[in-house]
Amino acid sequence: MSSIVEVFLIGIGLSVVTVFADVLVKHASSQEAFSGWRSLVLGAVIYGLTAMGWFFVMRRIKLSTVGVLYGVSCVVLLTLVSVFFFKEKISPMEMVGIFLAVTSLILLARFA
Repeated sequence: MSSIVEVFLIGIGLSVVTVFADVLVKHASSQEAFSGWRSLVLGAVIYGLTAMGWFFVMRRIKLSTVGVLYGVSCVVLLTLVSVFFFKEKISPMEMVGIFLAVTSLILLARFA
């Protein structure tokens, strides 16, 4: 496996962890008053820990590529979580947008 693919896979893995933190923050925001503060704090700690991983990814690929990698992987993962976990609906145009975003990530990986 080439090193660029490994870096992209690490970045996607970091996005998975970040999405888990997003789910915790979403859970905290749905609680009455401020009773979800534990989920909020845990989500914030996880965000901070992933920054160390992104530091190593950013040493290997350009910041603009990291931005697209993070953005696209989070969009895809958060869409899956929102549909299957939070039972939210996704429109056909949103699906087209996600397809185009994944296509852009493939092109970036190919020419990075």
